[in-house]
Amino acid sequence: MKHGKTQDRATILVTGASGVMGRALIDELAHDYDLICLRHRTPLDDPRVREVAGDLSRPDLGMAASDLRLLTDRVDIVLNNGATTKWTADTGEVTAVNIGGARNVLAFAERAEAPLYHMSTAFVARAEECASAESGPAAYVASKAEAEHMVRDSGIPSVILRPSVVVGDSRDGHIAAFQGIHMMSGAILRNALPVVPADAGSHIDFVPQDLVTTAVRRLLDGGVREGDYWLTAGREALLLTEVVDNTLAVAEWLGLDVHPPRMVPLEALDRLLLPLLEDVMPPGLRKRFRAFAQMMLFFQDAEPFPSDLGRLGLAHAATRETLDKAFTQHNLYWAEANGLTEETRQAVAS
Repeated sequence: MKHGKTQDRATILVTGASGVMGRALIDELAHDYDLICLRHRTPLDDPRVREVAGDLSRPDLGMAASDLRLLTDRVDIVLNNGATTKWTADTGEVTAVNIGGARNVLAFAERAEAPLYHMSTAFVARAEECASAESGPAAYVASKAEAEHMVRDSGIPSVILRPSVVVGDSRDGHIAAFQGIHMMSGAILRNALPVVPADAGSHIDFVPQDLVTTAVRRLLDGGVREGDYWLTAGREALLLTEVVDNTLAVAEWLGLDVHPPRMVPLEALDRLLLPLLEDVMPPGLRKRFRAFAQMMLFFQDAEPFPSDLGRLGLAHAATRETLDKAFTQHNLYWAEANGLTEETRQAVAS
């Protein structure tokens, strides 16, 4: 402990605590760490943590000098989970939060003499093809890649965390907010997705949120202060056809009348299908479908990501079998939250 602290519990500054991963990290860490959460607009109202007001995108985290000094004296570790994850955000917002925010957090960590845990994304593996993007998923990935470069070049002791697509808790599917992959499975469950713009044999790498938080916990508990960690399914990732089949099986179990979607590679979609729909698909719907196709382009990959779950002792939690079960819970939770089923949890438990 620094600054003459006598308590055994380390104090962690958590940014982005109101988001999906932030909420899950609080659940994982609050029992054994003192958590101070930097919040901007959304109060956490969580008695397990202390909150400080600030702004990730501003120098000194938008804090007064006196408040900043108090915070740097308290913090032992910085866990930067703050980022704009909306793929529809404009370039200015993405740059200010994902790049500028990382720069400001690095400055704070250096001032606090604290190691940094930086939450990135596994999709930086595609950074080269995203480098010139100005919007959409590619711009998000490019911003995360640039933030990684800043962290790596800073000289500050740092751990870079690279989860793939995060789904709900493996045990019951709960998640603080529905994300991109829910768009696909939810549309299938609503029988509103006749075509999936992706190759059936591509890998859809996802990991349950509790697996990510357990990995972070093991790194923190082990005193790890440097390295890059791919928190991904890797070669255990399900194929798109298996993800769709899982969703269809859930629909059948729930008694939903769902027609299996056709899986069409994106190049065929652009070349053959969309031109035929130009005159019959409303412009708004066409725009949303193209955005969905762009999202699916990043979810899928012919080659699996690297994975470091094995060296963290977590390979058993990311097998094809456990991931398939986790995706079932993901689908059931979405269905229940959206009124497609009742008493789902009780039925599953029995």
